[in-house]
Amino acid sequence: MTEIRTQSMPVTHNLVELTVSELSAAIKRTLESGFDRVRVRGEISGFKRAGSGHLYMQLKDDAACIKAVCWRSAAARIGLAPEDGMEVVATGRITSYAERSEYQLVIDRLELAGLGALLKLLEDRKKKLAAEGLFDAARKRPIPLLPNVIGVVTSPSGAVIRDILHRLEDRFPRHVLLWPVLVQGEGAAQQVAHAIRGFNALPVGGRVPRPDVLIVARGGGSLEDLMAFNEEIVVRAAAASTIPLISAVGHETDTTLIDFASDRRAPTPTAAAEMAVPVRADLIAEVTLCGHRLARAAARQIGEHRLMIEGLARGLPDPVRLIQEKVQQLDHWIERRDNAQRSFFDRKRDALHALAGRLRTPRDQIAAMQNALSYAVSHLVTCVNAALERSGRRLDNGATHLRPKLLHDLIQRRADALASCGALLDSYSYEHVLKRGFALVRDQDDQPLTSAAALSSGMPVTLQFHDGRTRALVDGGSASPKRKTSKQEKQGTLL
Repeated sequence: MTEIRTQSMPVTHNLVELTVSELSAAIKRTLESGFDRVRVRGEISGFKRAGSGHLYMQLKDDAACIKAVCWRSAAARIGLAPEDGMEVVATGRITSYAERSEYQLVIDRLELAGLGALLKLLEDRKKKLAAEGLFDAARKRPIPLLPNVIGVVTSPSGAVIRDILHRLEDRFPRHVLLWPVLVQGEGAAQQVAHAIRGFNALPVGGRVPRPDVLIVARGGGSLEDLMAFNEEIVVRAAAASTIPLISAVGHETDTTLIDFASDRRAPTPTAAAEMAVPVRADLIAEVTLCGHRLARAAARQIGEHRLMIEGLARGLPDPVRLIQEKVQQLDHWIERRDNAQRSFFDRKRDALHALAGRLRTPRDQIAAMQNALSYAVSHLVTCVNAALERSGRRLDNGATHLRPKLLHDLIQRRADALASCGALLDSYSYEHVLKRGFALVRDQDDQPLTSAAALSSGMPVTLQFHDGRTRALVDGGSASPKRKTSKQEKQGTLL
């Protein structure tokens, strides 16, 4: 068997070998040279604002989509707040992103696809905010007649602030606080809303005076230039303001959504200044005119009252004559009073004398009272004696009937008590004890002896038994219980 060995031969061709980076760079150059400046119309999808300020999105139509990016430097100039579903026209260039093998549109200008789309967006937003009640007329507050402090939200470098200050200086100079903001472009809406909320957050009586009225102003421009004042954040801040707010955005023909949420709309910033303060000269003239009218009215009213008083005075009598008549009448009344008093006292004096004649002297009154008292005492003694006599007779009669029965009952009760005491005394007698075989020992003085210590040898004693007494002598010795004694020995012991 023959072994056949084969060796691979290198393949040769004329294609240049490229690295991945070289190929990506070539594709990038081709795209950027071929599509250096393009305008793409499409619908925004997947919109995202990065923390760095760059904008990322996709533009799509019915058949395709392309990724797009708007760097932060360009995003600040586009003057439009992108949203998902918004149809726009993006202007920029095509480039590639090598790390992901993707191509994308770098946007440097973004605008709505036609005026109709922008108007439709604003109309939809207006309906939405109106449905929430942000445009209700009942929420609008009156503008103060003469504010002390006016807050202005506008660009510090434009002609708007100069027009407002100049107009205020002509009409009625007031203290103006300016909150500088961007009026178009990226971040303008946020700055305007922040300024409105900042003025409302100022405390009353603080270091920075709180405005009495706010003016949000901007000069004229296209619809895209005024878009910052159509943003929801600005409209909601204006509706939530507790300070009366005047919107002066654009010219008279320009209308923004903040105009519907504000308390008053001014066609121009100059007109806003005119709404904020009155004309000082007009006020002075009006005050002067009112003063003249007030003086004339007061003079006319005083004249009318003077005529009326003079007419009433003609119908009144002469005061001096009235006083003289009243003085005369008073003198007459005084005279009548004196006469009446004199006759009155005379009558009382006569009556007093008559009563004095009827009175008895104290001595007569005392004697009469003594006689009356003596009679009363004698009568009382007589009555008491009679009563005592009657009571004695009744007592004697009662005693006559009660004495025998009471005496019998008393004797019977005393007899029963005595019998009971005798029985008790008899039960305590020592003679009953002697009947049970005991004896009572007495000394020669007939006193009972109650202990052996009271006895002495040879002491004469008397023994009392229940049936009699016998005499004995005390023997100091003791006898044996088994020894029989004679009759003579028994007589000499207590055994």
